[in-house]
Amino acid sequence: MSSELYHALIRTHHITSRRKVSVLTKAARKHSCLVLLRSGASPGLMYCEGMESSVNAWVSVVEHLRYKDFHMVARPAPVPVEIQGSKIDRLQSPTRGIYEYGSIHEFAGQMSLLGLQDWWATMMGYK
Repeated sequence: MSSELYHALIRTHHITSRRKVSVLTKAARKHSCLVLLRSGASPGLMYCEGMESSVNAWVSVVEHLRYKDFHMVARPAPVPVEIQGSKIDRLQSPTRGIYEYGSIHEFAGQMSLLGLQDWWATMMGYK
């Protein structure tokens, strides 16, 4: 089994249901994923990172929640090798789980801390 990090990016109409966020949180813990959510307004954004099987399992949970306007912006794929080397310092806290942000600006800031600002901007069509 590979120890390579994988990630995925999902866009939805919005993320407002606390019940669904609770399901996403439990899935992130169960599958040992790092998950970033942009919740509260449109668009809803979800970034997931972890081992390949973990990311695939977490994405499957999201798909079953039937979010409005679900769009898989970036299917599960390996995180670029140059980014993987710094995975210990990827967020302010190295623990796995869910981190919620209320604005795209905050979400983008975390993507930048992860070293993924160019990838994220390209996937979102900003570049």
